[in-house]
Amino acid sequence: MDEIQRRAFMKGAAIGALAFTVGGAEVMLTPRQAQAQNIPLRTLTPEQAATLDAMGEALVPGAKAAGITNFVDQQLSVPAEQALLEARIMNVRPPYANFYRAALGAIEGASLGKFSKAFAALSATEQHDFIDLMRQNKLDAWKGPGAPFVYFLLRTDAVDVVYGTMDGYAHLGVPYQPHIAPTQSW
Repeated sequence: MDEIQRRAFMKGAAIGALAFTVGGAEVMLTPRQAQAQNIPLRTLTPEQAATLDAMGEALVPGAKAAGITNFVDQQLSVPAEQALLEARIMNVRPPYANFYRAALGAIEGASLGKFSKAFAALSATEQHDFIDLMRQNKLDAWKGPGAPFVYFLLRTDAVDVVYGTMDGYAHLGVPYQPHIAPTQSW
């Protein structure tokens, strides 16, 4: 990486930006900016994205607008050793896209089995009932990675994207104390 690219990358990393492809060029955006600009996804299908958006929003309000799907999709497209996903920390075997596809497919399958409709189409009450059963491993139609483990990882991804920023800390009323302060607000 030449010095100019490295400098731009470090500046973007300091504000929580990730590399997204826009019109064939790599640009640094936060997941929230990528979601707001409707940046095309690299790895997830539209159906998987709808499920992840709905699940993230049900787990942590604000996750969809914060760009949970853009964050996860972008992280699935980088080398496994560079991913910032909780799946990496929890030793999920790469490629992480396989885990997320199986997890999102299991959510859809179990939702169709229990409610006869996609998770994203469920009411808020139905989504919360589903999640309660999911975290307790009580969904009969579940076929995929362990439901409580999927709950844990998706919830952690949602918390990271909503509260792992300067704005997230401010929303909580917690002083943001970075090791190296970002040059501008996220």
